[in-house]
Amino acid sequence: MSELAVDTGRTSGLATTLPRRRQVYGIVVAVVVPPLLTGLLLLGRTRPGLDTVLLLLVLASVGASAVGGILPGVVATVVSGGLANFFFTVPYGTFMVASAAEAVDLVIFLAVSLLVGFLTEVTARGRARGERQRLEATWVAEVGTRAPDRDSVERILTEALGVYEMHSASLLKDGQVLARIGEDGPGDTAVELSAGEGLTVRLVGPEHLGDDRRLLGSWARAVGQLWRTRALALQARRAEELARIDELRASLLAAVGHDLRNPLAAVTAAASTLRQTDIELTPEDREELLATIVEHAGRLNDLIANLLDMSRIQAGALSVHPEPTVLLEVLRGVVQRGAGRLELDIPDALPLVVADAGLLERVIANLVDNAERHVGTGEQILIRAYATETNVVVEVVDHGPGVAPERLSEIFAPFQHFGDRSTTGVGLGLAIARGFTEAMGGTLAASATPGGGLTMTITLEVARAAAAHR
Repeated sequence: MSELAVDTGRTSGLATTLPRRRQVYGIVVAVVVPPLLTGLLLLGRTRPGLDTVLLLLVLASVGASAVGGILPGVVATVVSGGLANFFFTVPYGTFMVASAAEAVDLVIFLAVSLLVGFLTEVTARGRARGERQRLEATWVAEVGTRAPDRDSVERILTEALGVYEMHSASLLKDGQVLARIGEDGPGDTAVELSAGEGLTVRLVGPEHLGDDRRLLGSWARAVGQLWRTRALALQARRAEELARIDELRASLLAAVGHDLRNPLAAVTAAASTLRQTDIELTPEDREELLATIVEHAGRLNDLIANLLDMSRIQAGALSVHPEPTVLLEVLRGVVQRGAGRLELDIPDALPLVVADAGLLERVIANLVDNAERHVGTGEQILIRAYATETNVVVEVVDHGPGVAPERLSEIFAPFQHFGDRSTTGVGLGLAIARGFTEAMGGTLAASATPGGGLTMTITLEVARAAAAHR
């Protein structure tokens, strides 16, 4: 297609299909070669006869026609005829012709030269037309095999501007413009072609537009088919998105329905018991019921916070403020929540990391909570860190049952439990941890712990490396 567009774009407004550059070369031949031949003939000791001169000058006219078409051929014929008349016909040095035979020779020369130029132009037109039709047919066939995407129809209309030398191209359905490229010009001609099933392609350009409609109809039908295929593909993708949304909604309802019901039931039962007047409650009983309310209300708060965090991550509305952060400062709150089950392996000389301290604490806390749900009573969870040249790596290591290697990529999907000993959450902890980590510019990956268990690896950029990049 591009070759066809380039070739048609280089032709001039002259009465020829040859490129402008070839016409210029032909005119150069027409005005330079005949005087050179004339000069060489005049250098001889004897002046050659007119017949010999005209035969040689015919070669100059043929050469000019072969290079640049009919216009250079006419120029070469006029120049050659004038030179032959002036220098080689009696009386010499004038444009008068004293001999009738020489006048006939000049007329025959002019006729032959013009005929050669005409035949050369016709041949060039035929070759150009054949090549154009071949390239156009190849392009139309290629259009029919293109895969649909968001801009496929617009690209084809843009290509058609060059192929058919037009000013604008539009795809319409029932008069409504579906896609449009280019702008109409004054005095343009409009051609409308059926693209099938109510679609119409409208081409606007010069008067000659649409003179050869041998392939225009096939091209228009290919454009229409591509539009319909793209519409079907968009519908299929939309259907897939809706299916995923429905699946996510079903998972959310199932998880929320189960995980919110339990703490709500506990809070309701404890509060109802406290309100009963026909039951004698000891201070210890009241304290236990109040503790139950506080515990399960906190659990509800965590569940709702996770749901809100997940929605912000998916909507791209998460507020992140990365800055140089001390990892040990972040771990202080996590260790306090770990109740002695955490083992730390953090070097004192660990460099600062680029992170949002609040989000990083949530990430590590979620990873620790996930590990606690899988390890046995009394088993330790290891948090270790080390530095590389540009990154700090933080690992949360447990020795629980682990996850099958082929399912490691699934554990970050929302609403996954993977055989938790306790399913007191909606399965969003790891999904949120990965979302928070990536929002800070880091990565979170899962791998098997040697000897059994799961290792969650956070990779964050070193603060000085980040400053160097800037």
